[in-house]
Amino acid sequence: MDINLISIFVSVAAAHFLALLSPGPDFVLVVKSALKGNQKNAIGVALGIATANAVYITLCLIGVGAILSTSIGLMVTLKVIGGLFLMYIAYHALKAPKNAYANFSTNTKASTEFSLSCFCKEFVTGFLSGILNPKNLLFYLSLFTVALTPEVSISFKVLLGVWMTLVVFFWDVAIIYMLSKTTIRQKFIRAAFYIDKVTGVVLGAIGFNILKSVWSKQP
Repeated sequence: MDINLISIFVSVAAAHFLALLSPGPDFVLVVKSALKGNQKNAIGVALGIATANAVYITLCLIGVGAILSTSIGLMVTLKVIGGLFLMYIAYHALKAPKNAYANFSTNTKASTEFSLSCFCKEFVTGFLSGILNPKNLLFYLSLFTVALTPEVSISFKVLLGVWMTLVVFFWDVAIIYMLSKTTIRQKFIRAAFYIDKVTGVVLGAIGFNILKSVWSKQP
């Protein structure tokens, strides 16, 4: 690998990771899922988010992303569905009574029982969160457009895509396992009710602003 490719890889990887550090709907969902009490099931959310990112990365690498980004109808549809999805999650977070959090376990050993149905449900939630956020598509599209030229080999692009997908997954898994630590978990669970309400407000506001932006652009 020559110095130019190394420079491209480092630049793209660094920009991607810095964007990952910025809390968004996906981050909020990961924290919310981790606090439910089962770290193994919560990994489903991380896998779903990573899979959605992989889909957009693949579309951008093969050139479909550029076509999709110019489809106004598709982008508007994604925004509307994504906004409604976030508001749906926000609604359930805000309506949950305080006693609903009494079953949150602070015992990390008791929170390791795996449930395939719960895992799949978490996966779908994570995937929908990622795939219904058109900002993900636009981010990867802009990243690849700026950094990758036609001269860059397909194998290098695949390597970069796999790297970013894995970084998304393992970053979210790291957050989940951090919240599985007893001392950290106890602090978060004591504040779980309030965290969930803040989560609801944040996701609801994001969803509302997405729908508002779509509505404001209508003739």
